[in-house]
Amino acid sequence: MAGSTVSGGDAHVAVGIKRPDGTISRAAVIHLVPFGSGRYAPWEVVGTDDTTFTLDRPPYGSTVSSPVSVGGVITGVDESIRVRVHTLRAQGPVGVYCCRAAGGTRSPWSAGVTFHVTSGQVITIAAATGGHVAAVERFAVTGARVG
Repeated sequence: MAGSTVSGGDAHVAVGIKRPDGTISRAAVIHLVPFGSGRYAPWEVVGTDDTTFTLDRPPYGSTVSSPVSVGGVITGVDESIRVRVHTLRAQGPVGVYCCRAAGGTRSPWSAGVTFHVTSGQVITIAAATGGHVAAVERFAVTGARVG
């Protein structure tokens, strides 16, 4: 863990990778909210909340269909963005997009990902980039429902 903040009904937990020089490089800030009520209600991941690599489209909780248009912004040099769509009912990804070249400062990126699930299922969309130090150096996620 690379840090955390909890306030009211939100928690933001920074996670990262240990670089060869021993420093921690932040990979993402996981956004959690309590699911249900009461003191011991579980916390649910609703997405990531970052500035240097985002997955803003579709927004948390959207209703989507295949192919889904995904996108956000990225800051970096020589990035290669991979996108995977997951659901709890499948052993592996139900849709994959590889790869979108990207780079610059807060540069927009987008991709269309075809996936195969039945209507009503919840999907997790995960975008990742890496390859300079580790296979995954930064990632962003969002959840959606298939309409």
